Amino acid sequence: MYQDVDFLTSLRPYRNFENLGSLEKVCDYIKEEYDKLGWSSLEQTWEADGNEYKNIIASYNKKKSKRLIIGAHYDVCGDQPGADDNASAVAGLLETARLFAANKPELDYRVDFVSYCLEEPPFFATELMGSYVHAESLYDQGIDVIGMVCYEMIGYYTAIQPYPGPLKLLALKYPIRGNFIMVVGVEEHREFNTKFHKLMSKGSKINVQKIDTHWVREYAELSDHRSYWAFGYPALMINDTAHIRNPNYHLPSDTIDTLNFDKMKEVINSSYRAVTNIQ
Repeated sequence: MYQDVDFLTSLRPYRNFENLGSLEKVCDYIKEEYDKLGWSSLEQTWEADGNEYKNIIASYNKKKSKRLIIGAHYDVCGDQPGADDNASAVAGLLETARLFAANKPELDYRVDFVSYCLEEPPFFATELMGSYVHAESLYDQGIDVIGMVCYEMIGYYTAIQPYPGPLKLLALKYPIRGNFIMVVGVEEHREFNTKFHKLMSKGSKINVQKIDTHWVREYAELSDHRSYWAFGYPALMINDTAHIRNPNYHLPSDTIDTLNFDKMKEVINSSYRAVTNIQ
C-alpha cells in the first residue's frame, strides 16, 4: 500500500480533472496492478466538459449474478498530492484485490473493484461523477446489486478527534481520540450498514464505529456511495472522518508521511472479512 500511495502522490502535475495525462498514468498503474494478479480489467469511459474520463473495473467471480461493489476515487481536489484523499483508499482497494487473489474465497456473488474519476469538484454531486456513471450502468443492465462499499480516506489517525459545530453532540457517543475507522451510511440502508459493521468489527484490531442517523446525512453523503443511493442500492462509506479531523484535508500538506499504514492495514483486513461474508 505504501508503494501505491507513493506512486499516486508523486505524480506531477497533480491528478485533478484538468491534468488528463496524470489521470491516464493512474489508470495505467491500476491496470498493471491487476495484471500482476492475473486479472483482466476494463475501462468505462464517458465525456465531461469535452474530455474523456475513465473508471477502471476488475472483477472476482465473474460468472455469479449477484454483485457487490467496492470502490474508491483516484482524482484529487486541485493542486495537492492527496495522500489521504484519496490515495489511501485506492491503495486499500488494490490491497483488497490482492487479498482476494491470494486467498481465493468461495463466494456466491461477484465482486467488482471500481476505481472512479471525477469524485472531486467541480463534478461532485453531479451525474458526471464516475461513480454515478457506474451505478447508472448497473441499473440500466438490471444487475442484482447486494450493496456498495466506498473506501474514502482511510489513512489519517490523530490523538484528538474534534467534532465541530452541529457535530459536537457526537462526542457523547463516539471516541474523542481519532484512532478509529467509521462505517458511514443512511437510515434507508441500515440493515446493510449494521451487517457490514458487525462483520468488520468482529476480531478487528482497529476500533470500528458506525453512524447512519438522519441528522448527519449531509456529512454521510460526501463520496461516491451517494451515487448508488440514487438507484436504490445499499451503499456505505469506510472513512477515517478526516474531513473533520485532518488539518491537511484538500491542502498541499496531505502527504504520504501523514498516513498511518499500520492502521490502514487493519482497516483493509477488517473490510476484507466483511466483504467476503456479507451474504
